[in-house]
Amino acid sequence: MFCHNCGASIIQGQKFCSKCGAELAATANPPAQATSAAPAAAPFPPVQKRIEKHARILAILWLAASGLRLLPALGLFLLGGGFVMHFVPFPMRAFILPIAGVLGAFLLASALAGLIAGWGLLHYRPWARVLALVLGAVSLIHFPFGTALGIYTLWVLLPTESEREYQRLAHTTI
Repeated sequence: MFCHNCGASIIQGQKFCSKCGAELAATANPPAQATSAAPAAAPFPPVQKRIEKHARILAILWLAASGLRLLPALGLFLLGGGFVMHFVPFPMRAFILPIAGVLGAFLLASALAGLIAGWGLLHYRPWARVLALVLGAVSLIHFPFGTALGIYTLWVLLPTESEREYQRLAHTTI
């Protein structure tokens, strides 16, 4: 018999799953084996681990958030180059254009770092976990969406067991 929550093997009469702690309903005797030649299917699919489940979602969120950050970054970067702001009077242009260029370059660098982290998480690269943790901690100040992404990143990647599982996945995909 198997746990309905995590798929772990359980002993008949057991009240709680020893792996996940889920309460087990009273189960009847297992059904008799089918007499056909086809092998019986496993009662539950293999259980996905925490990182396998959440790393893909996290990578897609980082790619999407960084892709959206590219739009204002490129706009400010081009604005800082003076291509768009010909309508601003000259005395103010000397003040606004360098600030817009520096801000655009900073946003562009952070967007590129997020895209690299998202790609690395999709492919379980060993360095991507650390990069995503750093970017997640920095994005906590960008309320509300950056804060949510930062909290989710830290929740998925920061625990010690997550580090071990991510390293195992990184070594199997190389």
